[in-house]
Amino acid sequence: MTNTQVTLFQIDNYGPWTVTPEPRREADLQTLQSRLYADISQFVGNRDGYVFFTRFDNMIAVTNGLDFEDHALLQESVGNRYPVTLSLGVATGTTPVQALSDATGLIQDAGSAQDEHRRQILDGRTIDDAHRTNDDVQIAHFDVIDATGEYTDELNAFDSFIEIEQGYASLMRYMRHAHDSLSFFVGGDNVIVVCPDLERADYLDAIDHVQSDVEVELQVGIGTGATAHEAGYEAKHALERCRANSTRAELHK
Repeated sequence: MTNTQVTLFQIDNYGPWTVTPEPRREADLQTLQSRLYADISQFVGNRDGYVFFTRFDNMIAVTNGLDFEDHALLQESVGNRYPVTLSLGVATGTTPVQALSDATGLIQDAGSAQDEHRRQILDGRTIDDAHRTNDDVQIAHFDVIDATGEYTDELNAFDSFIEIEQGYASLMRYMRHAHDSLSFFVGGDNVIVVCPDLERADYLDAIDHVQSDVEVELQVGIGTGATAHEAGYEAKHALERCRANSTRAELHK
């Protein structure tokens, strides 16, 4: 059984800040968001976690292996170096969606995202080392079969992007509602999905759904591990076997 630890990073009072005392330059906001994401990703990644940018003012991370002291250090570092602060909710669950829902609730209970008085909330719980296992995290790494030949080398860059995003949107909705999983586009034609304890048949069903829904063909490698890095690395190796063997779903063994 999986036990995913999820952290929600939410920028405090970000909407009002972007227009106070007057609207800020969009290029400056985009630069701030990308740098903040890069710093958080590097910090969490150095501790074997994964961070996904989602809407940038809200970022979602799989943080198995990080304790509360790690979260507090990151929060303090951002507060010292950026003109914005972060609130963090941390929760665990047998499904990623449940963990994220609980983490979100912790921040919401402390105040609105646009509450100027809510600052640097840090609440929730992490998994004690004694309760961690090598099967806590399951990661699936999807990509589009022959994306280069089908899209990149055939369509203009924006139309290729539309096709890839349609596949991502279909997969994201299906995995969320059918399997309480969290799917994240990570560039190119790649989608990383944080899953509960699923079987190969579940992934084949997801691939069939996307093919039927938007006519995008996917393949997937699946891995498990004590951390997102371990599970994700196994998933990458499994995906390479899909490519080598022309199969649609492989579990790392």
